Amino acid sequence: MFENYPDIMTVKQLAQALGIGLNSAYELVNTNEIGSRKVGRKILIPKTCVIDFIDTARYTTNEKNTDFLSQNKEVLN
Repeated sequence: MFENYPDIMTVKQLAQALGIGLNSAYELVNTNEIGSRKVGRKILIPKTCVIDFIDTARYTTNEKNTDFLSQNKEVLN
């Protein structure tokens, strides 16, 4: 999963990997739904946190996660 992405991703790469907009990617990071670290002005996102987000989303019934999964099922498979 996400083999074409580096182990540490930027918000732009996160958006590309999940097939979502940049604003949605920032929202996931800013609400701590996806783990990240801020170094200076740069936001760094470990790929493992993205994978954890996807794995966790599969087991929740949160309407937001359900919408995300249904809209992005081809990216996740």
